Amino acid sequence: MQLKALGNKNVFGLILPYITSSKSSISDAFIIADKLKIKTKIIDLTPAADGLIKSIGDEKIDNVRKGNILARLRMICLYDYSSKIGGLVLGTGNKTEILLGYTTLFGDSACAINPIGDLYKTQVWQLAELQKIPKSIIKKKPSADLWIGQTDEKELGFTYKEVDKLLFYLIDCHYSDKELIALGFKGDFIKRVKAIISKNQFKRVPPLIAKVSNRTINIDFRYNRDWGS
Repeated sequence: MQLKALGNKNVFGLILPYITSSKSSISDAFIIADKLKIKTKIIDLTPAADGLIKSIGDEKIDNVRKGNILARLRMICLYDYSSKIGGLVLGTGNKTEILLGYTTLFGDSACAINPIGDLYKTQVWQLAELQKIPKSIIKKKPSADLWIGQTDEKELGFTYKEVDKLLFYLIDCHYSDKELIALGFKGDFIKRVKAIISKNQFKRVPPLIAKVSNRTINIDFRYNRDWGS
């Protein structure tokens, strides 16, 4: 999609593996880059990540903390390279991930522009099919590949297909719980998803600023008409 809008000469891809990254993630990245005819650069995050983890000094860092470190290191590389070439960082988070907060704050959630942020995960798969992305890539289990064996759906506890259908009726159509149940959704599932959305609202808004002045950024000073005035 962005290739047609920008032209492949204006898109650059960084491949950012860690020592535990699956070989298929790296090979699939090269397959996509070759298909789209975009230039790429591979940067091994292992020395930087391991050095930082060692400096932190904790006896053991769990997968979530380590995964967040890797996600943020990825974004450091992307923003550094965007500065080098005078480009913009393209976001890769979809609507499902954004609503569920399935993202690392200042990691994969960071970007200058997000072309697919208003598409649910299942719609991204449909778009990939239209773009003739290899079936093997579309069908593989979604994963941020932050640790061995990680998959999105295993962590979430439900499939994207299940939750996307609920999210569409809940968010886009404003259906009530009663209407959702009439469609066949379980009450517990509805309650759980709504709680996840609510819990992760902080990831979808700018940082809160304590108001002490007359015009506070993101509270009173927030619209186009305010810029420069």
